[in-house]
Amino acid sequence: MKAYSLIKETVLRKTSIRVVHLSWFAVYPAIFLIPWPPETWQWGPFLFGWSGCLLPLLLSEGIFGDDIASGRIRMLVTEPIRPAELYLYRFLGLSLQAAAHFLAVGTLILLLHRLTGRGSIGHFALWVLASWLVFNTWAALSTSLSVVLKRSNNSMLLFLATVIAFVLLNLLTHFFPRSMVVEAIRQTVRYVGPPVEFLGQTALGRFSLLQGVGCIVHSLLLAALYAAAGIILLGRREFKGATD
Repeated sequence: MKAYSLIKETVLRKTSIRVVHLSWFAVYPAIFLIPWPPETWQWGPFLFGWSGCLLPLLLSEGIFGDDIASGRIRMLVTEPIRPAELYLYRFLGLSLQAAAHFLAVGTLILLLHRLTGRGSIGHFALWVLASWLVFNTWAALSTSLSVVLKRSNNSMLLFLATVIAFVLLNLLTHFFPRSMVVEAIRQTVRYVGPPVEFLGQTALGRFSLLQGVGCIVHSLLLAALYAAAGIILLGRREFKGATD
């Protein structure tokens, strides 16, 4: 009962969450009105980038930061509950609603494709799986940041940091293409950051079965690592009320 209540509370904690889901659903049919050349439109990469990478930032805004800043976190921990349980139930609330979202959106896309014939759905099942997996890694990282950042700053910081890191790495690679230091930084970000590249290549079918399974395991391990860091941080926080 405690798990169900916290997962439900995570899904319903903000009106904006329902607005995000509904507006996201409206985007897909609207795209069919845009006169894209049929041979250039790929539903899988769009789903991966749009929902897999951007949706977790909106759904995880202030997931802990709002409650800690307002003092509401003290109400959530009045019953005996360990930080690990609180964190995991909140994260499950994000992951489960993402799974439902991707299943619903995937069904909608397949229906629209069936009715209109527009857009490619090659490797679509892999794209849906990859989108959900990359969602989980972004959501775990964003949720852990929310433990230490007030209000909804976790999502904005993660978004800006990702954009800045991407721009800087591209500039460094352009100006120092043979630098071993730059290559070391690139590889570190590649393996330690959310595995967007690996999961994208897996969904495109460019990896063997063994490599694809390795990428999936890698993404799950990263989500677990980000979550473990958040659990440790949550366990060390002191919740003093609205001025915290």
